[in-house]
Amino acid sequence: MRNYELLFILDPAMDEAARNQMIETVKGIINADGEAGEADLWGAKKLAYPINKKKDGFYVLIPFKASAELPKELDRRLKISDNCMRHIIVCQDEK
Repeated sequence: MRNYELLFILDPAMDEAARNQMIETVKGIINADGEAGEADLWGAKKLAYPINKKKDGFYVLIPFKASAELPKELDRRLKISDNCMRHIIVCQDEK
């Protein structure tokens, strides 16, 4: 299992319950084939450039351990999500 970090930006118009549900959904995807760490909520921040005509976003960072196949599935699911504006998955292990 490798160490990864997932950083994603949620739509700032989401209410707190929907945001927490989205975070739990992402953690559920990770826990199906790996181990999700504690979600670090960075909160609402101003974006460097507008995304979908929105100037703010809610940032969430989740460290996790998984096999090499899980990030591909996680990437696919986050791309089709309407609430996730942007995301990035980074492998923390050195080569």
